Amino acid sequence: MAAYGLYTHIAANRSRSVLLLAGLFLLIYVLVFAAALVGEAIGDSGYPMQYYLAAATRDLIQALPFATLGAALWIAIAYFFHQNMIDALTGGRSVTRQQQPKLYNLLENLCISRGLPMPQLKVMESPALNAFATGLNRRQYAVTVTTGLLEALDDREIAAVLGHELTHIRNGDVQMMVIAVIIAGVIGFFAELVVRLFFNAGWRFGGGRSSSNNDKRSGGGALVAIILAVALIAAAWALSQLVRLALSRAREFLADAGSVELTKDPDAMIMALRKIESRGELVGATSAVMEMCVDNPRSGFADLFATHPSVQARIDALVSYAGGHDPGPLALPPEASAAEAPPTEAADRALPPAGPWREPAPPGPWGPR
Repeated sequence: MAAYGLYTHIAANRSRSVLLLAGLFLLIYVLVFAAALVGEAIGDSGYPMQYYLAAATRDLIQALPFATLGAALWIAIAYFFHQNMIDALTGGRSVTRQQQPKLYNLLENLCISRGLPMPQLKVMESPALNAFATGLNRRQYAVTVTTGLLEALDDREIAAVLGHELTHIRNGDVQMMVIAVIIAGVIGFFAELVVRLFFNAGWRFGGGRSSSNNDKRSGGGALVAIILAVALIAAAWALSQLVRLALSRAREFLADAGSVELTKDPDAMIMALRKIESRGELVGATSAVMEMCVDNPRSGFADLFATHPSVQARIDALVSYAGGHDPGPLALPPEASAAEAPPTEAADRALPPAGPWREPAPPGPWGPR
């Protein structure tokens, strides 16, 4: 289903979620079939390829209930405990209105303005500038922000980031990403089991029943079965990784647009992106967590496997379609060794060291700061 705006994107994501879950079980069955091929070829290398295909098919039919139950159990565990796993990885902790009154009020006001359910609010101790949303249903939704983000951005910019994450929740992007992570985890786990089965068996090509007579009548059937099994495992693993990339990068453009729709402040979103740019790396976070963040600096090889569009592309879209104004890239904070160096134009435009809740600046050319 093609998506042309925020609302069609929501409907498209719901359809994709169902397809992804169906695809998960299909890939599991492919891996079970590959495991059966490996097992049959290891057990007896003296038959033609047709024999191994038929035997593996019988094994697959017998294993279907167990494979389905295993995949369903994995999904259930991820459904109920994925937030605990993410919090354990990132150190995120829930905060209340009393602990973070301004941050809590910013999120609550955005939710009230669109009638959205209030997600849990979490803060993680990290100097990185980033935020992400998680959850599979209204009871689980959570928005996590780093302490570095709170220290570097002002109220308007933090509200823009919160609006971005709320739009991911509203659009169903969060569910899509969690499902994609589940798929990758299940496929990776099953693929590793099959590989271990193959290597732990100590099977050697040319071994098995016996010798040249078997080779003549098998026509290398066992070897072909093994090659086919390896190809199926590799294809299933590659597809599980591509699923994460198949969640179109357009979701970030739409989340930026949704933030502007909530805050009516494109300049705040642009400035937030400029400050976050190249400063969002969460040390120790898995690639799955980074893919959920406002910005993922892990671009991959030549950007071919980047999960996010570039910050410049996102800002260009906000300038073109939302009427925002781009101040240009901000210089990274100077190193301590250069702290006493004369100020330069780059240093003048470096990330401000102000605290999390600065007093509003005087009105700028595009409205109050």
